[in-house]
Amino acid sequence: MRKITIKLLKTLPTKYVTTGVILIIALFIYGIVGSYFIMGLNLIDSIYYAVITMATVGYGDYIPTTGIQKIFATTLALGGVALLAYVFNIIITNFQEKMGEYSKGAMKMKAIENMDDYYILCGYGRVGKVVFEELTKRNQNVILFEKNEEIIEEIEESDSVVAIHKDATEDDLISKLAGDKCRSVIISTGDDVTNLFIVLTIRESNPDAWIVSRASKEENYSRLRKAGADKIVSPELIGGKDLYFESTRPHILKLTVRHGVDKLYDEFKIISDHGCNLENIQYHFPGIETPLTRKINTMDLKDGKQFKKYLENNAEQKEAIENLYKIVNNTHSHIISGPDRATFHKLIKELEKNEEILGINLTKKEVAELTRKNIE
Repeated sequence: MRKITIKLLKTLPTKYVTTGVILIIALFIYGIVGSYFIMGLNLIDSIYYAVITMATVGYGDYIPTTGIQKIFATTLALGGVALLAYVFNIIITNFQEKMGEYSKGAMKMKAIENMDDYYILCGYGRVGKVVFEELTKRNQNVILFEKNEEIIEEIEESDSVVAIHKDATEDDLISKLAGDKCRSVIISTGDDVTNLFIVLTIRESNPDAWIVSRASKEENYSRLRKAGADKIVSPELIGGKDLYFESTRPHILKLTVRHGVDKLYDEFKIISDHGCNLENIQYHFPGIETPLTRKINTMDLKDGKQFKKYLENNAEQKEAIENLYKIVNNTHSHIISGPDRATFHKLIKELEKNEEILGINLTKKEVAELTRKNIE
């Protein structure tokens, strides 16, 4: 307890301590000068008189007799009492505050110890807030590191949420917490340099930690990867793609179809001939809403020819794709972008000659219901 008390006293705000010391020295000088000129004492006796009067001890060695002497003695005594009370009040108040912070910190660490596992989130900005909401929505344990005290005060803590007011780049606590119980460290600050430093700090002492970092600039991907980040995400890049797809939403077509592997090239050729782009393919497992998605993002017929040739020369890969088609009962969806709706209308008519079209722009729920019926 004594060590804790000394440590807390050392952490008192410097400006308060400095102000108190300056005021005490100023009052002490006032007492010495006044004792020398008003009380008529020599230097040694002036220092002695100033001390005992400020401390309100008053041994009675020297008694003020004139009016000016009494006024001086009164101001010195009152000033000493007020100043000492002020200084001690600052010390006690700050000591209580530090003890409260220490106690609160101990409670936070206890809460973390009681967690079976948790996610560490660094930064509660525009992106971090969304990540935090997704984690808490799924009832995950979250330890939030945020250097902005105002934000920390707004976070509602619980048995599953602990908010720590610390800069993750200046404290080794995050390295200690990123151990076996940590599922993942998510670094979401908007500064790539800060993110890089945090990655290095954690990876240095936790080689097995799973680290996901935000990157604002694409050129920093390789730096974060070399530093030890397992996954790097750029909200700006993802947001740009979303803006593109939203802007082309009237010209995005989702076709849910059924056909075998033998129809792949013919289908791709029809899409390419109509000047459309095959964005991705979604394979629908019977009765399951979330599909298995494979990004394609091409409209070049050469890609289709190369893929056809690849399957012809690689029997194992062809068999693997055929097995996938069997699992999904040949049911999948194509996300296609095109120049206009009229082109889509022509495309659909042409594809109908080649394969069975089960639906157009169906929702995940509608597709799940459709695939469920197919196996009943």
